[in-house]
Amino acid sequence: MYISGVQTALPDHRYEQAEITEAFCQVTDADPELIKRFHEATGVRGRNLALPLEDYAKLDSFTRANDQYVDIALDLSERAARGALAKAGVDPGKVDLLVFCSSTGVATPSLDARLAQRAGLRPDVRRVPMFGLGCAAGAAGLSRLCDYLRGWPGHVALLVCVELCSLTVQRDDDSVANLIASGLFGDGAAAVVASGRGHGREVVATRSKLYPGTQHLMGWEIGEHGFRIMLDAGLTDFVGQVLGGDVRSFLADHGHTPEQIGTWICHPGGPRVIEKITESLGLPEEALAITWRSLREHGNLSSVSVLHVLQETRGRTGEPAVLMALGPGFSAELLLLHW
Repeated sequence: MYISGVQTALPDHRYEQAEITEAFCQVTDADPELIKRFHEATGVRGRNLALPLEDYAKLDSFTRANDQYVDIALDLSERAARGALAKAGVDPGKVDLLVFCSSTGVATPSLDARLAQRAGLRPDVRRVPMFGLGCAAGAAGLSRLCDYLRGWPGHVALLVCVELCSLTVQRDDDSVANLIASGLFGDGAAAVVASGRGHGREVVATRSKLYPGTQHLMGWEIGEHGFRIMLDAGLTDFVGQVLGGDVRSFLADHGHTPEQIGTWICHPGGPRVIEKITESLGLPEEALAITWRSLREHGNLSSVSVLHVLQETRGRTGEPAVLMALGPGFSAELLLLHW
């Protein structure tokens, strides 16, 4: 599979982290000093949000939040899709498969049906909506594109990921997980155009890893309040225990070692997760510089983040690269690329 276009689309409402922290302190009963400490610890300097800060107080129900999700997610998805298609030089009518990933809102018909019509895709385009993969979905979506294009190498596939994490933050939840989430996650969309024949960034192998009995580490608790985040304190230690060995095994099966990988495209899950990835693989500090920058400038965009890092990465011709993301399940998605 060859990747010919990647485009990220961010909401127009941009705020410094201190502004977001101050606004959140005004709408929750949680300790302001605790909120500030958690927000500073994320390392995030600013984020783009779906709504103006003053409008979040109006989201007094899951229904209101989800209505906003549907409208804004569709707009951002269209921007990302059209941008990726333009970069790839592909007419929308040439797209044969649309994979759509999101975990921060719900809609039926799924948003990919509406997106296909707005973006000018054919009525017979194959659609695969994917929900619930969270932060891993950007990498998982690329893998599913690769699976499809192995069978249909002459086709064109489009992946679109959109997440409006800010609409899920709970104002009446003073749990550590919610306070961290309120300072870590941002909003955005990204799209990737790929084909089975071509040139550029080639995906040569993929692997999915599911860790049984770890569903408590990350996910949503879904109820009348909407999406309430679950983040277990043991998450980062678990990443440190298992990820290094699984990445090494994946690479060994394709004749590589971590030392031979020139480019690392990693999802910016948070400072401690990035540090655990670096430590477990013995990477130099600069290996994940773009991942760190994405986190600082935009926060964790869930499924969108790893695609944003991919967009910003410039590898050297012939150089092997690894793209990876972690998500609910608990799960890992690994891809081996060649520039």
